[in-house]
Amino acid sequence: MKQLLWMIAPALLLALGCNKNDGQDQVQVDQQLIEDYLEANQIDAERHSSGLYYIIEEPGSGGSPNINSEVLVRYKGYLLDGTVFDQTPGSESRTFFLRQVIQGWQIAIPLLEKGGKGTFFIPSWLGYGRQPRPGIPANSVLIFETELINFQ
Repeated sequence: MKQLLWMIAPALLLALGCNKNDGQDQVQVDQQLIEDYLEANQIDAERHSSGLYYIIEEPGSGGSPNINSEVLVRYKGYLLDGTVFDQTPGSESRTFFLRQVIQGWQIAIPLLEKGGKGTFFIPSWLGYGRQPRPGIPANSVLIFETELINFQ
C-alpha cells in the first residue's frame, strides 16, 4: 500500500498544482506587457495574428524564407528590461534552420525578405514559455532586432 501511495502521490500533486487557465492567463499577461512596453517607448508596432508584434524597418527583396529554409541572420535578443541575452558579435552572422528555432522566429523571420531588417516582440508562449534558459527567466517576453542576410 505504501508503494502505491508513493507512486500516486507525485502525479496527484502535479495534477493539483496545474491550473488549466495558466496558459490563457500568461497570454493576457504577455500581451499587456508588450503593449505597455510599446506605449512607454512610443513604438508603433503591428500585431500578427499569432500574438507577436513586429516592426519592419527594411522589408528587403528577393523573397522570404519558409519553415524549411536555412537562414543567415544578424540579431540582438533582449528582455523587456533591456538585458541582452544573446547577439551576433559585430558584423558576424549565424545560420539556423527555421524549423529548429523558437516558434516566434518561425513566424517572424518569414515576414522579412532577403536583406530585410525588423524588430520582433515575442510573447513567452512563442519563445521559451515556462522553461527558463541561461539569461532568460521563465515566461519572458523576448525582443529581437533581426537582419535576414540570406536564406536557402
